Amino acid sequence: MALIQLHDVSMGFGHPILLEHVELAIQPQERVCILGRNGSGKSTLLKLLAGEYVPDSGEVRREPNVVVRSLPQDVPEGLIGSIEDVVLSGLGDAPADHRADRVFTWLDMDRQLDFASLSGGQKRIVLLARALVGSPDVLLLDEPTNHLDIDKIEKLEQLVLRQRGAIVFVTHDRAFLRKIATRIVDVERGKVRSWNCNYDQYLERKEAAEIVHEKEFALFQKRLSEEEAWIRQGIKARRTRNEGRVRRLIEMRRQNQEQRSKVGQVEFNLESGKNASKLVARTKDVTFSWGDHTVIRNFNATVVRGDKIAFLGPNGSGKTTMLRLLLGELQPTSGFIRLGKNFELAYFDQHRQQLDDKASVMANVTGGSDFVDIDGKPRHAIGYLKDFLFEPDRIRGPISVLSGGERNRLLLAKLFTKRFDLLVMDEPTNDLDAETLELLEDKLMAFEGTVLLVSHDRAFVNNVATSTIAFEGDGRWQQYAGGYDDWLSQRRIDAASSAPAQAAEAQTKPHAKTANKAPAKKLSFKETRELADWPARIESMEAELESIRKLFADADFFQKAGNRQAELQARMQQLEAEIPAGYTRWQALDSRAGAPT
Repeated sequence: MALIQLHDVSMGFGHPILLEHVELAIQPQERVCILGRNGSGKSTLLKLLAGEYVPDSGEVRREPNVVVRSLPQDVPEGLIGSIEDVVLSGLGDAPADHRADRVFTWLDMDRQLDFASLSGGQKRIVLLARALVGSPDVLLLDEPTNHLDIDKIEKLEQLVLRQRGAIVFVTHDRAFLRKIATRIVDVERGKVRSWNCNYDQYLERKEAAEIVHEKEFALFQKRLSEEEAWIRQGIKARRTRNEGRVRRLIEMRRQNQEQRSKVGQVEFNLESGKNASKLVARTKDVTFSWGDHTVIRNFNATVVRGDKIAFLGPNGSGKTTMLRLLLGELQPTSGFIRLGKNFELAYFDQHRQQLDDKASVMANVTGGSDFVDIDGKPRHAIGYLKDFLFEPDRIRGPISVLSGGERNRLLLAKLFTKRFDLLVMDEPTNDLDAETLELLEDKLMAFEGTVLLVSHDRAFVNNVATSTIAFEGDGRWQQYAGGYDDWLSQRRIDAASSAPAQAAEAQTKPHAKTANKAPAKKLSFKETRELADWPARIESMEAELESIRKLFADADFFQKAGNRQAELQARMQQLEAEIPAGYTRWQALDSRAGAPT
């Protein structure tokens, strides 16, 4: 029996209707992700399920005594009391139990802080805890990972997976989506369609369905064209006209008029300058402190043109401070930073402070003109903004009515009117739909300049970053090759290789204090042999990887490979992770070998 059911529901805020004749049932214990472009009606669908909206037509049915809790995109006004008061209000009349303790452990905030004193992001986190605490029959989450760092997102995944009720959520976080969803519901052109599969299977089936739809629509257009030609024939044809055929033509015209065109794709290009130096920044033993608090300790890294570097670390660890040091906005407490020259900088601010809420969409991009200069050529602002999915009737309107995703697209449009060599992006993925994210990933990877990226979106970091600079605790930051998954695998290798040495040291010095890090030791005999072996090991792995890639490039391989195809695919992915990890381990051992004792 469905907990909540939408039957023939339509809803709109003007024309065209946002949702048309929706049929949707939420079953116990399933985890449903709602996907769709910005403005397609995802949040509206959640509010219909929550009972916050009454549909224009159709019916919303709920099982008696079903408990529904929701996390909205916007923080509601009028909430007062401490964090604890707000969170426990999610229990209703039920007493607090061990589930509430789990949620407070995840929240990791002072329970007695005044809710009104929190930032907007902190308030949403508290509201998320309030939605989770009562283990409701139906949990509705609108962008639950926004403003969360990776550690909190991963712990949220565990909390959500423990929920006994049904979960319906909207998210742009593809890693979260892959981990949580058991069913996909997509919203497109006013229609809602359900796919009983995980996200990757959905992508495959959706693409196949689109191909079928395009073929069917092309056939429909051909038939309509033939019928239109028939109806326009001369007097002789009109005498023998079949009235049933005329009625069918009228119906085909109506269907063609009502057929909504597929939502367009964002289009843009990134143009880099030509005069910037190859070196962006080089740090040598850089330490930075705010008062008595050391944020960055003995940090060494080199950033060159073309690098795409992601900064990983919990909120408050110092990612923004690291960026400001690399941009020359802060000076180190000790150590040395050498900066490159002639860089044109573009900055994507997660709070979108570069946008003027009092100005129109067009004025925010053009500064009052009707044209923008793109690569030295004037282009009308309407055509340019249409590439970012802004319709002409909205371009002269205020940006105060834009959604979060639309504001992010507008900021991208504003930034990308100019050439730049260095692009700094602070949480660019918030509120962007999957299609725009994937296009942004492609453009960033093709961009010849340098990207410094702060993001908690694991999939985005995996797809864009050529290296990561990760917080390792106690002010220590380490640079790794590759993205988020590469960082995890390299940390595991380092931990595994250092565990025996740490255990031996603990046995020989059982009473040693652990608060102060011991100076780096010279390599053991085993590590010296490992250091000598790494060049040949890496060369062997690279040769094996190259041979596998050549096999996959052979058109006849897929016909002959049989079961070996999956085996080689897995081996290729393994090598692609192990090779950068090997370089990192080799570099670490080499630096220790040359370190003074």
